[in-house]
Amino acid sequence: MKMLLAKNQGLIFRSFPKGCYISSICKQFSSSCNGSSEVDGKAVFTVDGVNKKFTGNNDGIRKGVDDVCCILERGPWGPTLENSLSAFGEKPLPELVIGVLKRLKDASAAVSYFRWAEKQTEQVHCPEAYNLLLMIMARSTKFDHLEHILEEMSLHGFGPSNNVSIELVANCVKSQKLREAFDIIQTMRKFKFRPAFSAYTILIGALSEVHEPDPMLILFHQMQELGYEVSVHLFTTLIRVFSREGRVDAALSLLDEMKSHSLDADIVLYNVCIDCFGKAGKVDMSWKFFHEMKTHGLMPDDVTYTSMMGVLCKANRLDEAVELFEQLEQIRKVPCAYAYNTMIMGYGSAGKFDEAYGLLERQKAKGSIPSVIAYNCILTCLGKKRRVEESLRIFEEMKRDAAPNLPTYNILIDMLCREGKLDAALKLQDEMERAGLFPNVLTVNIMIDRLCKAQKLDEACSIFEGLDSKVCTPNAITFSSLIDGLGKCGRVDDAYRQYEKMLDGGHVPGAIVYTSLIRSFFKCGRKEDGHKIYKEMVHAGCSPDLTLLNTYMDCVFKAGETEKGRALFRDIKGHGFIPDTRSYSILIHGLVKAGLANETYELFYAMKEQGCVLDIHAYNAVIDGFCKSGKVNKAYQLLEEMKVKGHPPTVVTYGSVIDGLAKIDRLDEAYMLFEEAKSNGIKLNVVVYSSLIDGFGKVGRIDEAYLIMEELMQKGLTPNVYTWNCLLDALVKTEEINEAFVCFQSMKDLKCSPNQITYSILINGLCRVRKFNKAFVFWQEMQKLGFKPNTITYTTMISGLAKAGNISEACGLFSRFKANGGIPDSASYNAMIEGLSSANKAMDAYSLFEETRMKGYNINTKTCVILLDALHKAECLEQAAIVGAVLKETAKSQHASRSS
Repeated sequence: MKMLLAKNQGLIFRSFPKGCYISSICKQFSSSCNGSSEVDGKAVFTVDGVNKKFTGNNDGIRKGVDDVCCILERGPWGPTLENSLSAFGEKPLPELVIGVLKRLKDASAAVSYFRWAEKQTEQVHCPEAYNLLLMIMARSTKFDHLEHILEEMSLHGFGPSNNVSIELVANCVKSQKLREAFDIIQTMRKFKFRPAFSAYTILIGALSEVHEPDPMLILFHQMQELGYEVSVHLFTTLIRVFSREGRVDAALSLLDEMKSHSLDADIVLYNVCIDCFGKAGKVDMSWKFFHEMKTHGLMPDDVTYTSMMGVLCKANRLDEAVELFEQLEQIRKVPCAYAYNTMIMGYGSAGKFDEAYGLLERQKAKGSIPSVIAYNCILTCLGKKRRVEESLRIFEEMKRDAAPNLPTYNILIDMLCREGKLDAALKLQDEMERAGLFPNVLTVNIMIDRLCKAQKLDEACSIFEGLDSKVCTPNAITFSSLIDGLGKCGRVDDAYRQYEKMLDGGHVPGAIVYTSLIRSFFKCGRKEDGHKIYKEMVHAGCSPDLTLLNTYMDCVFKAGETEKGRALFRDIKGHGFIPDTRSYSILIHGLVKAGLANETYELFYAMKEQGCVLDIHAYNAVIDGFCKSGKVNKAYQLLEEMKVKGHPPTVVTYGSVIDGLAKIDRLDEAYMLFEEAKSNGIKLNVVVYSSLIDGFGKVGRIDEAYLIMEELMQKGLTPNVYTWNCLLDALVKTEEINEAFVCFQSMKDLKCSPNQITYSILINGLCRVRKFNKAFVFWQEMQKLGFKPNTITYTTMISGLAKAGNISEACGLFSRFKANGGIPDSASYNAMIEGLSSANKAMDAYSLFEETRMKGYNINTKTCVILLDALHKAECLEQAAIVGAVLKETAKSQHASRSS
C-alpha cells in the first residue's frame, strides 16, 4: 500500500497553498475531538475521553515522574542521560511511563524514553502508553517514527483510539500539512486500522478548501469501505470541488451515487450545483437543476435565484437573468441585496450602465439602501470599460448611500494608474488616509505595479521604501512587481538587490521572479549572471515552470549558445512538462538564426504529432525556417493554411516568404505576394522592400529594383545600409559604376553611414571596370574608417593592384593578408604571378607559381605564358622548362576535355 501511494502521490496532490482556511475546519469538527484536561494543575492528554488517574501510591509515582522529567529536560538523549535514568535502580512501572509520556511534548525525546523503558522492563507497553506516544507526535506534528509505532501496535493486537486518530489528522490540518494528514490515514489503513469518522471528515473538509478533489474522493470511498454512513453534506462538499475544477462528469457521477444511496438532495446541494456547474460553463445544466428542485418540492431561495442570475450574467445571457430577477421581485417584496448586486454587475459587465443606475434607483425606492458592494460592482465594470471620469462621478455619488471602503479606493487607484493618471491616484490615496483607511498590501501592489509599467521607477521605489512594516508589510507580489519593473528598464543591479531583500525578509521567490531576473540579465548582455540566477533557483529548491524554461531557452539562443538552447529544450520533459507551441517556436527560431534551418522540417512534424496548435508566432518561425532551408513551396502552403485557420499573416510572415522566393529567383511570385500584402492592409517594412530590391538586382532587373526603392521612400520609410548595399551590388555587377557612385552619394546625403560591405562592393565594382587606382583610394578610406576588409575585398584588391602594375602595393597587401590568416584564392595567385612577371620579377613570380601548384589551385594558360616569357628574358631556363612542361600538360588536358 505504501509503495502504491508513493507512486501515485504526484497524481493525488498538488502543492497546497499556505493561506488556506484550515483552522475554521478544525473548529467545525472540534466536537468530535477530545481536548486536554487538568491533572494536578497541569495539562495532560486524555485518551478515549477518560482521564485515567494513577492507582496505588500516587505520591510516589508523581515524584518519580518529576524526577524522570527533570532528567529528560537536561539535554539531548545520549549515554549520559540513559545512565542517569538507570541510576534509579528499579524497572519503570507502567504508571510511571504513562505519567512521563503525559508530561513530554518533544516527540523525539518521547520515543527515546519509550524505547528505553521497553528495554528496561523487557515487556510490551500497554495500549495507553502507545496512544500517548502517538498523541505527542500529533501535537508536535513529528511523524518520523509513526509508521513503525503503528506496525508494532498492529502486531500486538491493538490500535490507535478514535481520539488519537482524530488528533493526528486535526493537528496536521491546523499546521497546514495536508499531505502528511493524508499519508497518516493511508498508513493506518495499511495496518488494517479504522480511522475515526471525524478524522476523515476533517481532512476532506480541509482538502475542499484547497481544491484537491482526487485525494478527497479516495478518502470518501475508504469511508464507504469501512461502513461509515456518508451524508448529503459530504456529497455536497465533493460535488462542489469537482464541479469548480471543471470536472463535470465526476460531479455528475457523485450525484448518481448519492441517488443510489437513497439520499435526497437538499436546497444547499441544489444551490451548489447551480452555482458550480454554471461557473464550469454548463449553463443549461444549471437551469435543469433550478427547475428540478421545484419538482422535488423545494422552493428556490434567495441564494438559488442569485446563483442562477450570476451564472446567466457570466454566460452573456443577460435577458434571461433580467427575467429571473423580475420573477424574484414578484415573489419577494424586496429582493436581497445580493440579488441587486448580481444584476448590477451583470448590467455593468454588458456595458449597460444606464440600466445599472436605474436598478440602483429602484432598490432605493423599495427602501433598500445600496451597499458599498453594489457601487464597487459598478466601479469595477466602469474600470474595465476605461470610463474614468464616470467612475469618479459615481464615487462622489456613492458617498450619500455608502461609505467607500478599502476595495473601493483600490479599484479607483488601479483605474487611474492604468490610465497614467498617477498624480490623481496619489491624491486619492491621501483622501483614503484622511477617511481613516490605510493602504493595504493590495493598494501598495497596485501602485508599484502600475508605476513600474509606466517606467516611473523612482516613484515606485519611494513608495516601497516608505512602507511602514507595522501597518503594511510587502509580500512576494510586491517584490515581484518591483524586480520585474527594474529589470525591464535595465536596472538589473537594483533588481537583484530587491531580490536579496526579498530573501532577507523571509519571502520565497517563485518562478516569476527568477524569470524576470534571467530575462533582464540576458537582455543587458550579462549572460553569465543570467546563468547564475538559474543555478541559484535550482539550489534554492524552486521548481521552474514552463514559462521560465521557455524564457531561459529563448535568452540562451539569442545569446548564441545554440547547443545550450537544445539542451534546455530537452530539459523541459525532464522537469515533467510537455513542450508547448512557444517551446517549439523558440527552438525553431533559434536554430534558424544559427544557420540550422534544415532542422525545421523534422521539428515541425514533431510539433504536429504532439498536437500543438500553431499560433501566429509558431507559423512565422516555421515558415521562416522552411524559407531559409530552401523549402519555399512548403512555406507557401503554410501561409495559405494560416489564412484558412483564421490566423492573418503578419508582415513577418509575408517578409519571410517574399525573401525566400526572391532568393531562388521566383521574383514575379514574390512581387505578387508583395502586392497581396499591401492590399490586405499590411504595413510593409524596410526588410521586405530590401528583399525585393536584392532579388531584382541579382538578376539584373535594375529598373524594377529602382522602382521598389522609389516606392519605399514614398511610403516614408528610410532605406538602411543593407537596402543601399543591395542596390549598389546590383549596379556594380552590371558595370553601372557611375550610377553606383550616384547611389553612394545619395546614401550619405540621407545620413546612412556606409559599412564594410558597402566599401567592398564599390572596390569590387571599380576593379571590374579596371579602375584600380580609384579602388585603392576607397581601400585606404575604408581602412581609415576602421573597417576590416573581408576575403573577397582583399583578393579583388590584390588582383586589381597587380593588374594595374602597382606590384609593390599588391605584394605588401598579399603578405599582410596571409599574415592575418587570410587564404588567397586562385584568382589572387594568378594575378600576382602575372603582375610580378610583368614587373620583371620572374623568380618571385616563379616562387608563387610553385606555391600555387602545391595548394592545388588552377593556373591559367595566360598566366603560364606570361611567366614563361619573363623567365626566358631573365635567362632562368631551368624554371622556364618546368613552366613549359606544365603549360603542355594543361594544353593536353584541355584538348582531351574538348574531344570527349
